[in-house]
Amino acid sequence: MSTKRPRVLVLVCSTRPGALGPAVGTWLTETLAPSALTLDVDLAPLALGDLQLPFLDEEEHPSTGVYHHEHTRRWSAIVDEADGFVVVTPEYNYGMPATLKNALDYLGPEWAWKPVGFVSYGHTSAGTRAVQHAKQVMTTLRLVPLGSTVAIRIADAMREGRLQPGTHLEAAAETLLAELVRVAHALAPLRERGRVNAVAGPVAGSYARRLAPDDAPEVTVLQRCCWTEEAVANNTLAIPALHESPHQVRAWLADWQATGLWRDGRLLGMVRTRRSGEDLHVGRLAVVPDLRGRGLGRWLLRMAESAGQGCRRIVLSTGAASSRNLALYESQGYAPLREEADDGVVHLAKAVPA
Repeated sequence: MSTKRPRVLVLVCSTRPGALGPAVGTWLTETLAPSALTLDVDLAPLALGDLQLPFLDEEEHPSTGVYHHEHTRRWSAIVDEADGFVVVTPEYNYGMPATLKNALDYLGPEWAWKPVGFVSYGHTSAGTRAVQHAKQVMTTLRLVPLGSTVAIRIADAMREGRLQPGTHLEAAAETLLAELVRVAHALAPLRERGRVNAVAGPVAGSYARRLAPDDAPEVTVLQRCCWTEEAVANNTLAIPALHESPHQVRAWLADWQATGLWRDGRLLGMVRTRRSGEDLHVGRLAVVPDLRGRGLGRWLLRMAESAGQGCRRIVLSTGAASSRNLALYESQGYAPLREEADDGVVHLAKAVPA
């Protein structure tokens, strides 16, 4: 699971001229700024009116992700990049604003498995009936509503014509953000599995995707876990994977094509590839110790080899005393390159099928 900072979209829903929504949104983001810094989260305020979304005008069903209009593609990108939402909404006739319903209906998969919190405002019910209305729609889109809410009764929050909610509402807003961030982290594996570039893995519940620089902390831990055994077997600590810092790992993740195998937010294994002339170089093949012997290494190796189209051969290396690794590679058709032997290291290669 990537360790990038969560991005929370603060969505101000009312588009009525002179509405209280913008003032509530400003109060919320200013109140939450210190908590956002502590929680290491980015708050991104956005007014629905600024999107200028017409009444739903897409021909295809939102579940397809096929969008013909630029305003839809722009809205899709904004929602897709978010890890969670805080909806600032009034109550209109016991329900949410039509603008919010319209914005929700435009999209499909972009909403799935993301938490949503509510800051409502109104008179008699402080906007809570709009929240209940919105939850019915949002759960259908697989958004996950929080238990924590902020409900502002306008008569109690206005002082001399200005919005001035009390400290109890500030505390409620901070609680909402803290809960939203926890749930966003917990749901991250479900969001990743649903991405178009993720593929099903070899064990139940696992999936593979390309590793990014933000995955450097997990990769660093996996390397040190796996290459400790290599160091013992080969009686040497001169193994780069054991000494690389997260910063160094981040650098090579930006340069190599690396694939990670994940389950429930845990990095189970990885492999990396890079082309050099007519050769495809494969390296850093690793599987967590408790799942070895279940075919994960072979599966990752085949994933790596699939990038070899157009190459003459695939080359890799391992420690001379790494009997488990040598047995795996030789069983997959690799043979030692005697002319390229190094002290303590065995280089192997196999031809790419025509």
